[in-house]
Amino acid sequence: SGGNQQKVVFAKLLSCDLKVLILDEPTKGIDVGAKYSIYEIMNELTANGYAIIMVSSEMPEVLGMADRIVVMRNGRVAGKFETDGTTQEMILEASLKHEDGRES
Repeated sequence: SGGNQQKVVFAKLLSCDLKVLILDEPTKGIDVGAKYSIYEIMNELTANGYAIIMVSSEMPEVLGMADRIVVMRNGRVAGKFETDGTTQEMILEASLKHEDGRES
């Protein structure tokens, strides 16, 4: 299954003695149970001193997992947020603004 494949990837990464992981859509296409397992692994890694940069298009996932959120638009930073107090609307607004502050 997709969830088991993701877990194998995590195991391979951990054998490389890395301290920073960049995860691009780590839970895309897997079922809810497998997502929960991936979240547990990610939480355990951060508790053990790993830094994780997670790319995700799922805003509830980002808000639930991240300490800090950086919104990118056209290769540039469009917004930076601490998770506390940040809403999906704030993230969406940052992703839609032009560099001069106008909305798309």
